[in-house]
Amino acid sequence: MDKRVRALVSGRVQGVFFRAGAVEAARRHGVCGWVRNLSDGRVELTAQGPEQAVDALLAWARHGPPGATVTLIELRAEPLRSEEPAFRIL
Repeated sequence: MDKRVRALVSGRVQGVFFRAGAVEAARRHGVCGWVRNLSDGRVELTAQGPEQAVDALLAWARHGPPGATVTLIELRAEPLRSEEPAFRIL
């Protein structure tokens, strides 16, 4: 069963290749969506795909790439989108 979530990731997550790492992890797990930096220092991402694949991406996001320090992830379920492109950086 597919699911879609939006995550706000707080901590030291900008300037540490978090977005590039998220793209790599999402593509490895077959997840669609996007990731972007926010002006307040957080990273926002949406992820859609098979439940296990989305959960695997979120597990990666809880630690991020080397150099990142994730202090909080806020998750919100979202409705599925019928046409979501491959995971990308906005």
